[in-house]
Amino acid sequence: MSIEPSNIDVIKAYRPLAFSNQFRGVGSGGGSSALLGVGDSLQVKIFEASREGLFSPGDSDSTLVPAVIDETGHVFVPYAGRIAAAGLTVEGLRASIEQKLVGKAVEPQVLVVVADKQSSTAVVVGDVGKPGVYPLPVRQTRLLELVAVAGGPRAATYETVVTLKRGPRSGTTRLEHLIDYPENNVLVAPGDNVLLSHRPRTFSAFGAVKANQLVAFKTKSVTLAEALATVGGLNDYRADAGGIFLFRFEDADLVRALKPELAGRLSGGEQVPLVYRLSLRDPQGFFLARFFEMRDKDILYVANHPTAEFGKFLQIIAPLISNVATVNSSFFDD
Repeated sequence: MSIEPSNIDVIKAYRPLAFSNQFRGVGSGGGSSALLGVGDSLQVKIFEASREGLFSPGDSDSTLVPAVIDETGHVFVPYAGRIAAAGLTVEGLRASIEQKLVGKAVEPQVLVVVADKQSSTAVVVGDVGKPGVYPLPVRQTRLLELVAVAGGPRAATYETVVTLKRGPRSGTTRLEHLIDYPENNVLVAPGDNVLLSHRPRTFSAFGAVKANQLVAFKTKSVTLAEALATVGGLNDYRADAGGIFLFRFEDADLVRALKPELAGRLSGGEQVPLVYRLSLRDPQGFFLARFFEMRDKDILYVANHPTAEFGKFLQIIAPLISNVATVNSSFFDD
């Protein structure tokens, strides 16, 4: 596929959302993390209308009762007994306790506060500032927020990869994609395991360039022009300026946008091998190279010019010609 202005526009507009699609509709807030569970520590405050009630000692009109949801999912409240709490919301448990105290306390009103939510946690490990187990609040928690609470990445965001494992599902994306594409900043669910890995981006350069090597990205973005400059540019004696190729795997959705005629031959989320071609024989190619961005694991190849093979032949026979010339010179000198 030729690198053209229209293709660059399509590539720049593409949003890689495969990560968000894997975990869409599942997460904290209004879901399981909003429900009480085994191990949660609670503060139950009971108010009464009279200071002569069960929970109105002395001059106080209320009593604070610490409680922990036990392994059976119940919590004990004096005079209300054992109450099923696991699986309820805070409001559900509050109403249940209040109902149990009717007829025992004087017009009871109950306030329930979660002191420590141990039933809804997520694990963050790897190249992060503070690895550990983190409780999830009742409100919605996004993946990027959880990473920030854990101290953030130790390396640059563009060199850090995030892997989220939720039950049998697992997805991986660059940390910068959580920032650049908010849709990828998915909600965290109880039991999630998050791994941050330092994985520097690289590209490989082969063919008629001055330095065939593996090159690490030094900045967040590297253009094709910068990549060529990093490896010393084209080899003056071998390179075909019209044969600059870039090999990479692209998301099927992007390939469909670039080549609509291939839509029927591509399945949903597969990775498609694609080869881009750039010609520097046309001055426009230099401008296009400035706007075409490299990606991790790209392979850059510059083809040899057809005359390069003849040049190799001359290099092979040059010593022979030189030897013959030396012999002839010696013969005639004698």
